[in-house]
Amino acid sequence: MARTPSVMIDLGTKAPDFSLVEPATGKTVSLGNFSDKPIVIAFICNHCPYVIQIKDVFAQFATDCMQKGVAVVAINANDVANYPDDSPEKMAEDVAKHHYSFPYLYDETQSVAKAYQAACTPDFYLFDANHALYYRGQFDSARPSNDEPVSGEDMMAAVDLLLADQSAPEKQLASLGCGIKWKQGNEPS
Repeated sequence: MARTPSVMIDLGTKAPDFSLVEPATGKTVSLGNFSDKPIVIAFICNHCPYVIQIKDVFAQFATDCMQKGVAVVAINANDVANYPDDSPEKMAEDVAKHHYSFPYLYDETQSVAKAYQAACTPDFYLFDANHALYYRGQFDSARPSNDEPVSGEDMMAAVDLLLADQSAPEKQLASLGCGIKWKQGNEPS
């Protein structure tokens, strides 16, 4: 199983704008829907073993975050022509199956994934209320290849520090996962 690390973009980077459709509801969701609110943006998909491993804990993490006033959005940017398990129809099924309480959006053109420099699934970003990057990296240290429990401890610790108006965690480890499935000729340069 290939392991692709996330790109550790600079803290303080402003969240690129997006406006994407949520297949489960047909609604369009934009970054502007979350003005003046901290937000977790996660690039995930349906079929990646790294994502499958964390889905249920991530769903609970998202619910906990939203109860604390932190928005959560997930985005799937995979090439569905070559990975039909990640199709919008399958995304809607995943939302129901795993009880996602957050928008799970489809980045058909892959332009949002490129703007965020997303490299893998899962790939996590936490932005403050001004949408400046506060944390990027792993959800926790669990991987399909180890016996670490899925806890979301790295992400939750970052959220808690942000909400306590503390400095960002000094130690931020890259997420690892399956590489984003880019459409042929659309790979980032």
